[in-house]
Amino acid sequence: MAIEVKIPPMGESITSGVLSKWHVADGAIVKKDQPLFELETDKITSEGTAEVAGKITFKVTAGTEVKIGQVVASIDESAAGSSTAPAPAAAAPAAAPSEASAKGGEQSPAVRRIAAETGIDPASVPGSGKAGRVTKGDMLAVGDKPSAPAHVAAPAAKPVAAPVATGERQTRVKMTKLRQTIASRLVSAQHEAAMLTTFNEVDMSAVMELRKKYQDDFVKKNGVKLGFMSFFTKAVVHALREVPAVNARIDGDTIVQNHYYDVSMAVSTEKGLMVPVIRNCDTLGMADIEKAIGEAAKKARDGKITLADLEGGVFTITNGGIFGSMLSTPILNAPQSAILGLHAINERPVAVNGQVVIRPMMYLALSYDHRLVDGKEAVTFLVKVKQAIEDPTRLIVGV
Repeated sequence: MAIEVKIPPMGESITSGVLSKWHVADGAIVKKDQPLFELETDKITSEGTAEVAGKITFKVTAGTEVKIGQVVASIDESAAGSSTAPAPAAAAPAAAPSEASAKGGEQSPAVRRIAAETGIDPASVPGSGKAGRVTKGDMLAVGDKPSAPAHVAAPAAKPVAAPVATGERQTRVKMTKLRQTIASRLVSAQHEAAMLTTFNEVDMSAVMELRKKYQDDFVKKNGVKLGFMSFFTKAVVHALREVPAVNARIDGDTIVQNHYYDVSMAVSTEKGLMVPVIRNCDTLGMADIEKAIGEAAKKARDGKITLADLEGGVFTITNGGIFGSMLSTPILNAPQSAILGLHAINERPVAVNGQVVIRPMMYLALSYDHRLVDGKEAVTFLVKVKQAIEDPTRLIVGV
């Protein structure tokens, strides 16, 4: 019996997407719950899995735009026990598992790229992956090994000019739906809001000392490291309470005041920027926040994020510092009215009590919608964040 594989529902606002990639080969034997394909929509990227085991037959090719509920393949359950999925010709001589996998198995994009760049044939590389599959590490290891002729002494000769690259000087790839949506939203945010950015700097000494002092005990108790993001999340909640105008948004001619603290966290993924929401940050402890951020980031990078994970945030924190950014002007995450940009921590000379000292400093940037948030409120908000980070006890006593 053949079971239809359909595009699953993704939320009321999503009606179609692009089946960007098949994770299995046409005619392969698949297992129940095995990932089958990757679906890109204008909001999220997700995977479709097999409901049953059996032989899969494609009905659409990768890159096809599909509708929610559309049949994209069928799975023949009667072939579930068969292991004779499409394979190399039977007449081919038997090979060791690693060789067979390299020659007949589907190679990853990384392996194919390294093969194209180095000229190394994956079929000649011993595979260390599952079922003898050649991995990126295998290819790199072989590429790093100098060949014997390279060390054989030879008569001195004139340097030979490097060959001119014969590949294409440009390539054109259609934007994914997610990238198109990101681009559209960023442009809309700049056009629709009176966006302004204010800056401050914060001395990270106190937070770094706390982390150093309690990190080991924190990890033993909670199974997760104490990071900077939980401090900034708590500082943001504190500042939102002190300056409620920042925790509001404009809806037409109406101001919507939020009385909850669901904070969005920008996460960079291979597919683009995603901003999952950490719920009820005012009620979460530091460990709970660290765990929630870690889980949300993993879901985003693994393509497991759902539409519900991205909706409902009142304020966004984005950390360009992890990539080395010194300063930036973050763009609003509409319909929110403000976003806090964190940056790299660098030791700099600063004046403290009339003395020049070296301190670990970070620049902070608050972009906000000036239609709703006045300069005084924006500056006050940023100062509250600065004070909470430089003196974390403020978060305990609430001042």
